[in-house]
Amino acid sequence: MTMDDGEKKQVRDDFAEAVNMPPAAIEKFLDTEESKLVGQKKGGGESVGHASGRRIVEIKRTKQADLTDDDYAHMKKVVSYVRRHLAQGGPKDDAEHSDWRYSLMNWGHDPLKD
Repeated sequence: MTMDDGEKKQVRDDFAEAVNMPPAAIEKFLDTEESKLVGQKKGGGESVGHASGRRIVEIKRTKQADLTDDDYAHMKKVVSYVRRHLAQGGPKDDAEHSDWRYSLMNWGHDPLKD
């Protein structure tokens, strides 16, 4: 399914809003124990969110003209994930050190950042 330019722009805008961490900050977080401890793991390996974080870094470092349909599909998945988890709301206390925040950060969104 190919998107037209308007749809692609909307996806890029939504992605830019959802992913509020720069690539270097995502990479730094992905190296932490907190990052590796959260998320659904496929076959005991890397979690879905951790793999997504690596992919987000690649996408953010790709020129707009070079983004593929697959990149746009992943960007939409990221936006959906971030919106869904933010809508659930975080823990009442200590959101800073919560699995909820760490999961979102794997997906490039730090909920404590304005």
